[in-house]
Amino acid sequence: MQNVANIAILTPSLRARLDLFFATLGQGVNAYAVRRKRLGELARLDAMSDAELLKLGITRDRIPHYVFRDLFSV
Repeated sequence: MQNVANIAILTPSLRARLDLFFATLGQGVNAYAVRRKRLGELARLDAMSDAELLKLGITRDRIPHYVFRDLFSV
């Protein structure tokens, strides 16, 4: 299980993108609970270079969409 201290591994830029992602989903989503389970993957992808992300077929601004693609269709 992820520790609450792991929130510190998210960069301010990634936290801002996550906030925007969940804001577009509207009410009815417990963003904290959903995000907490995927902190490791979010941080791992955010640490990659733009070239590495492109090899996965995503751009940096689409990391949240990629990580939560199985839960939300955005």
